[in-house]
Amino acid sequence: MLRPLRWISWLCAGLLALSSSAHALSPQQAYAIAAGEPDARITALNQAVAEADPALGRLVQALLDDQVRVAGSVAYVVQADVAVGAVIAGSEAPAPLPLDAEEVVNNNRMRAALEAVMGALRLVSPEAKVRQAAIQTLSQQALLPAQLPLIDKALAVEPDLGLQAQLKMMRATLWLASEERDQRLQAAHLLGQSAQSQAKSLLQDRLGPEGETDLEIRSALMMSLAAVENRLAWGERLGVLFTGLSLGSILLLVALGLAITYGLMGVINMAHGELMMIGAYATYMVQNLFRQHLPGYFDAYIVAAIPASFLVAALVGAALERSVIRWLYGRPLETLLATWGISLMLMQAVRSLFGAQNVAVENPSWLSGGVQVLSNLTLPYNRLAIIVFAFLVLGGVALMIAKTRLGLFVRGVTQNRRMAACVGIPTARIDTYAFSLGAGIAGLAGCALSQIGNVGPDLGQSYIVDAFMVVVTGGVGQLAGTVYAALGLGVLNKLLEGVAGAVLAKIMVLVCIVVFIQKRPQGLFALKGRSADA
Repeated sequence: MLRPLRWISWLCAGLLALSSSAHALSPQQAYAIAAGEPDARITALNQAVAEADPALGRLVQALLDDQVRVAGSVAYVVQADVAVGAVIAGSEAPAPLPLDAEEVVNNNRMRAALEAVMGALRLVSPEAKVRQAAIQTLSQQALLPAQLPLIDKALAVEPDLGLQAQLKMMRATLWLASEERDQRLQAAHLLGQSAQSQAKSLLQDRLGPEGETDLEIRSALMMSLAAVENRLAWGERLGVLFTGLSLGSILLLVALGLAITYGLMGVINMAHGELMMIGAYATYMVQNLFRQHLPGYFDAYIVAAIPASFLVAALVGAALERSVIRWLYGRPLETLLATWGISLMLMQAVRSLFGAQNVAVENPSWLSGGVQVLSNLTLPYNRLAIIVFAFLVLGGVALMIAKTRLGLFVRGVTQNRRMAACVGIPTARIDTYAFSLGAGIAGLAGCALSQIGNVGPDLGQSYIVDAFMVVVTGGVGQLAGTVYAALGLGVLNKLLEGVAGAVLAKIMVLVCIVVFIQKRPQGLFALKGRSADA
């Protein structure tokens, strides 16, 4: 089915070339474009552009490359080496370059007109990528009425539906300023089908005091403006929802480790944010190693950084548990003070090793850019990857806690330490494993955060309070509650930011959590069984 359509498109392109050859660029036209005052040159250029002659494209490119000379009433396009000779513009006939030939000077206005015409001529290129680039270039520039015939010809032979829609919008933009009433009315209806902010601006300008005077067309313009604003509003709503889910996934990653150390073990670890910071710096170091020793595989550095950040943070967590925290179980206030002091020591250690300034962590090429869903909604690849990564980590933690021998031992020790010791479970070793696991997950959160922001000694301070709020709101020791609380608080925070600003939104979220905890102290999901009664 695609092959006949392709043949038809190329047949139309051939007919277009035949029709344009009947109005080939003449030497007189070429001279008028190359010599004289800018206004006269632009007028001659606009008269020639509608014919889409390939010779015009070569002349325009030569003018942009400063390879055109004029002598008498003839314009010459010089070759790469002037000594070789030249060809007469408009006839392509070889000719010696006169000694008195003068260079053509293009001011900024003339150069802008030439670039616009060059972009318009590329609309009929046989290569889809060239046509798409030409449409994007023209959409960012002021369209000229003289370009309308060429846009019509390009639209007649364009096989791609997406490019057709963009060409129709460009034609509607030119029609909107037309002197013919029917074209302006049709343009008003066509612009109403758009979901681009550019169409909104065009409609608003046309509805201004010096715009459209016809009442019927003004009514159509207002209806189209309302339709475009409605579509753009949906893009903004979906953007807020995606941003909230993105923030929620980050909070989920941050809170997962805390859900183990605080929710299951009862340790108020104020150094959790610094363990995230260590994971981010581990990612930074892996990036530098790949850049220096494996530059050809730089885009794969994040694959190696994920286990590295987990292991480094887990080892630091194991050292903290064995040296300090193991002596403070069951004493929450002392644990809080001790881990707060440890967090200050870790931040100072990082400042001494890497400096107080932020370090740059570069995204791999496959995490750069994004997918455009709507004209005003682009989903960045790095944010999408973090959402997927957060749920993969969540699934791994849930499976480990519920299905593995280590998970069984962790649950047994946290529910009844004495009974677990009586049946032969090494409780001290399990404490170290559990705390290391929570610290390693914090390192994974730091690895993810390095892909969306700067990495510095104060990285963890921005998330530690939010992580505690997620764990408390979801229910202590409940992974499901952590998921619901993280996503819910992320979306709620972004919704309130659009109404009250970032600072007031934080305050309002905190007030909501305080009120919620007053009404439901156990959080969203309460513990069940013996642990709930203890």
